[in-house]
Amino acid sequence: MSNGLPIRILGTGVYLPAERINNEFFTQYLDTNDEWIVSRTGIRERRRAAPEESTSSMATRAARTALADAKLQPIDIDVIVCATATADFPFPSAASIVQGELGATRAAAFDIGAACAGSVYAITVASSLLASGVYKRALVIGAETLSRYLDYQDRGTAILLGDGAGAIVLSSEDAGGSAILHWELGCDGTHTKDIWVPAGGSRLPASTTTVAERLHFMKMKGREVYKFAVTKMQDLVDRALAATGLRAEDLKLVIPHQSNLRIIESVRERLDLPADKVTINIDRYGNTSAASVIIGLDEARRGGLLKSGDHILLVALGSGLVWGAMVIRM
Repeated sequence: MSNGLPIRILGTGVYLPAERINNEFFTQYLDTNDEWIVSRTGIRERRRAAPEESTSSMATRAARTALADAKLQPIDIDVIVCATATADFPFPSAASIVQGELGATRAAAFDIGAACAGSVYAITVASSLLASGVYKRALVIGAETLSRYLDYQDRGTAILLGDGAGAIVLSSEDAGGSAILHWELGCDGTHTKDIWVPAGGSRLPASTTTVAERLHFMKMKGREVYKFAVTKMQDLVDRALAATGLRAEDLKLVIPHQSNLRIIESVRERLDLPADKVTINIDRYGNTSAASVIIGLDEARRGGLLKSGDHILLVALGSGLVWGAMVIRM
């Protein structure tokens, strides 16, 4: 097994909005019920950003917690990479807003748009920059305000998504045995319209017509995405284990993107792992897209589930359709 990239996790942090939206909210006006939602998704509640909150404000709060956990100041960060599909503005980037709010004046800053796989993409890019020697410390953030893109009349998507942010501080200094042992990123662009927001970009700018036709909300081909995700996530896990020479039982924890409980369970069954070895928080937060993997990692660290030398597997798939997997030695 390769020694990988000598990268160490210095700290993590999460921010979740205060408002909880339970399934009863949807049953009041949609043809659905709690049992239907739970049985098909595993979701019982999700968080929704307050009107004054945005992707960058949540990202900034998660970043402050991660920096405190790492015992660093914003000035210590060399680069900020923010994974998001719901930045505050078309431009500038959410990362640049966070950089300014933090006062991280030395840091380069940019966004990555890889939807639900965004955090795996962002960690890969940031780690590669650190391994190149260009930078020493990186702040990676996954943050989404997907509630602003939901059509609350669409039962297929309205129930799925939640808002939140997760942040992780990485360093190439004094890594010890810590390393990123494997990563794989990919895309099948023939599925771009399986999960998308049709209007609001350069192809179909906002107009009275696009608003009237509800084209600024997320659209999803749920069955197609489900079938693709089950197969692809299982394949990514198999490939990650083969590439690192690890067995499923060598993994301390699998942290999958929280898209659907049935997809997560299919991965767990494929690996024949006990339930306590697979992170699940979709019941509490819904699908937080780019934030979900880092939220899961933060919960595991703060819950005392991880120690030095443990192997963890991150795996995610999102709009594009894009995917990513990563094996980390803590």
